[in-house]
Amino acid sequence: MYFEDYVVGTRTEHPGRVVVGQGEIVEFARRFDPQFFHVDPAAASEGPYHGLIASGWHTAGLMMRLYADQYLSKVASLGGPGVDELRWHLPVRPGDILRLTTEILEANRSRSKPDRGLVRTRTELYNQDNTLVFSCIILNLIGARAPVS
Repeated sequence: MYFEDYVVGTRTEHPGRVVVGQGEIVEFARRFDPQFFHVDPAAASEGPYHGLIASGWHTAGLMMRLYADQYLSKVASLGGPGVDELRWHLPVRPGDILRLTTEILEANRSRSKPDRGLVRTRTELYNQDNTLVFSCIILNLIGARAPVS
């Protein structure tokens, strides 16, 4: 896909899934977010979430993997300048099965570098119960297939 292929209004429910394992929740949290409700199942069961939950940053990483594999251009991605409106709606728990949806909000060709454009995409993760657990708006620079005519 190139910049021209990102059509405003396109909403996609992507087919891939990721299963969240307890071991990976604990491993990620021990390394990057060592709060008790992420690293200690016994203590977490007595905590505010009544069980172990994934770090929000782990959830964001899982989203990024699905996003890179299923949505982002393999031939024209040029990185991105940021993320807006990042939200963790509900905790992600061991055994959750996450899926990605995307909606293209804007696609504007760069005036200063017309060989690319900026695409704004609403990105959402839903669990196996079809409950929204994570959302954000990602800004990506995408190379154009053809120069401006």
